[in-house]
Amino acid sequence: MAFEAVIFDFGGVFTTSPVQNFAEFERRHALPEKFIGGVIKTNIHDNAWAKFERAEISLDDFDDAFAMETKAAGFEISGKTLISLLSLRFHPQMVDALARVKAAGYKTGCITNNLPKIDSKGMLAPDEARETVTRIHENFDHIIESSKAGVRKPEPRIYEMMCDALGVAPETCIFLDDLGVNLKPARAMGMTTIKVPIGDVTPAIAELERLVFAA
Repeated sequence: MAFEAVIFDFGGVFTTSPVQNFAEFERRHALPEKFIGGVIKTNIHDNAWAKFERAEISLDDFDDAFAMETKAAGFEISGKTLISLLSLRFHPQMVDALARVKAAGYKTGCITNNLPKIDSKGMLAPDEARETVTRIHENFDHIIESSKAGVRKPEPRIYEMMCDALGVAPETCIFLDDLGVNLKPARAMGMTTIKVPIGDVTPAIAELERLVFAA
């Protein structure tokens, strides 16, 4: 079956990954490797991070709840400290890849887990151009933000919502994300998935272009 749509994550795909910032924080504070990610993945659908990405709790509630969860895991980190680690930088080559996919006539979508009142522009490093986010968004036919939709990856419903919005079957979609946990539900639905390596998006772009521009 021919592909009709390409669906992208945002953070970690068009930008650097917060995981890189988490790792640096962990090194500075002599924490175990992937400590923060481990807390975020524990009780993945109902922990403080999940609730905040679905806009079910306020920033102050998240601040306290994440502190409690991390303290229970061995080192207290407030929710506001975590948010301070979300400063991201662009991968220009992925921005260009999206433009090529769009120009080739594919439907395009973005499924992003984000936070209430902190959109894609709000997560950028201070010296990154906010206008680039606008340019990226203009190349999407549809965008689903977890904090507005009340559902987040890896909940299967969010992938179904995107397919409905684009008017495509999952089997005709390619989905890119930097987190394997978010790729699994898409793959189970029938999507072709591409894992975007943290720190180097080049292999993912090569795989994407192999699939969409194959003769």
